Amino acid sequence: MANIKILDSGSLETICKVLGETNDGLSGTEIGKYLAECHIQDIQPNTTKWKRLYEALSTKQNIDRCSNNILAFIKHVMRPSRHINRKEWFEHIRTELNFVLSFEGFELTESGEIRYAEKVHTFSEAEARAQNLRKSLSDRKIHPDVLTFCKAELLVDNYFHAVFEATKSIAEKIRVKTKLSSDGAELVDQAFSYKNKVPYLALNSLTTQSHQSEQNGFMHLLKGIFGTFRNTTAHAPKITWNIDEQDALDILSTVSLIHRKLDKVVEAKKMYEGQI
Repeated sequence: MANIKILDSGSLETICKVLGETNDGLSGTEIGKYLAECHIQDIQPNTTKWKRLYEALSTKQNIDRCSNNILAFIKHVMRPSRHINRKEWFEHIRTELNFVLSFEGFELTESGEIRYAEKVHTFSEAEARAQNLRKSLSDRKIHPDVLTFCKAELLVDNYFHAVFEATKSIAEKIRVKTKLSSDGAELVDQAFSYKNKVPYLALNSLTTQSHQSEQNGFMHLLKGIFGTFRNTTAHAPKITWNIDEQDALDILSTVSLIHRKLDKVVEAKKMYEGQI
């Protein structure tokens, strides 16, 4: 592999602070383990976690005169299979890392790969974008669960990550209500299908043709959101699938509608089984 340019010292320091954060970062044991597995010398094992990481990684980068092993270390730490039981932690750390990496022209994908991305130059641009989007959505009385994703860390390039994370939140809410573990169209079918069974979730009593049509239509809407936006944003490089502000407003408005419907949904299976 060709040598990759050295990461700016400020970027590297922030990366180390994200990974070595006191409460949410890696443990001291994990830091030692991952450094050893990546053949990076643990120069100051007794100092604070982020400084320990910074000393090890900056020294390695200076010796190598490239950032290949630094990026490889991040990939090693953020391998999704390591974090199956703490998905929220993985997404939180990935978002924080991507905010820093975007200034270096890189992105850590959901699959744990690092790829080139459009380089960001100013934080103020992302802040302004976040404020404008939040105001526009607030004017539309958007569901608060959607406003969560209107923050600068998700808007450093365009509106790609805000849309991606918002669409993911739909599936997560369904999983919380049903205790199911699937995703996408399979999750929708498992949660809302009512043929010859009591569904996990129902929009209504399902006793009339009109009620059943509403349930079926909502299922199609969910599958459409997952298929059109979530799957596209998950697999297409963001520089080739640009999402501008108007697109983001329209998509997030639809996501808001879905969240409101899910908040009012009847947890039919739990009721039938006497759990609620």
